[in-house]
Amino acid sequence: MKIIFAGSPEFAVPVLSKLLQCGKNVVAVITQPDKPVGRKKVLTPTPVKAFASEHNIPVYDFVKIRDNVQTLKEIGADIMITCAYGQILTQQILDCFSGGVWNIHASLLPKFRGASPIQSAILSGETHTGVTVMKTQLGLDTGDMLLVKRCEIGSMTYGELCQALSQLGAEAAIEAVELLEHGDCQLLMQDEASATYCRKISKCDGKINFNNSPQHICRLIKAYSPEPVASCNFNGAILNIYDCEICELEGGKIGEVVKADKNGITVKCGGGGIIITQLQASGSKRMRACDFVNGRKIKVGDILD
Repeated sequence: MKIIFAGSPEFAVPVLSKLLQCGKNVVAVITQPDKPVGRKKVLTPTPVKAFASEHNIPVYDFVKIRDNVQTLKEIGADIMITCAYGQILTQQILDCFSGGVWNIHASLLPKFRGASPIQSAILSGETHTGVTVMKTQLGLDTGDMLLVKRCEIGSMTYGELCQALSQLGAEAAIEAVELLEHGDCQLLMQDEASATYCRKISKCDGKINFNNSPQHICRLIKAYSPEPVASCNFNGAILNIYDCEICELEGGKIGEVVKADKNGITVKCGGGGIIITQLQASGSKRMRACDFVNGRKIKVGDILD
């Protein structure tokens, strides 16, 4: 079975890697065009393109995939596997593959269709999430499901959960391809009544409001870590917060530092408190909160807002 793989970010690399490790016939890779990165705006390939090039797989970085139907037909693949590719597929593109186009989506569909399923699962307080392999159709993540793999969220940040789901997606991709190779495709329709949608995460949404509950704030911090990162103001500068814990706390003013020790920085919130454990001050590097305390850059009675 000839496979085209379409993906772009680091999240998709383990999926492509696993397909190759298991001897699947990936005949081409499609990804987003190179983009300028960093202060010097160096034109940089996507992680998927870099990986594919290292393994001598033909790469197509179409500006608009919908304008390249003929090229896809000429490649002659049976199926396409997509994972965080980043472009909308038209019906003409879907029709290029006799065995269908199959997308690896990082949620337990029909929950969290759309652009930010991993962050949204954390923000919503879900205990579990996972990956769904579905047959792509024109609707947004609405296709029939081939298989689902679950994962406990626990106390993971977005970055940690992203890595876990990336590996889970790789396992799901292999299972899906093998089902397709054997013609064992029993699809399950999504329950439209249970569908939820999530929008693209924005940096401005990561501003911490300490009037909110510790649970809400902790979910926000973890969902935005390591990017685009939650933040607050301290002494007139931005303080980025990467991780925290919830704690019981009475007394103190909203946003007040009530304890600063080897455990981190304890801050009063609405109905309790949080212990900040990892942070980054303006002009500094990311560090443990206890190191920030040891440097005497924060003390009991200081206010975060």
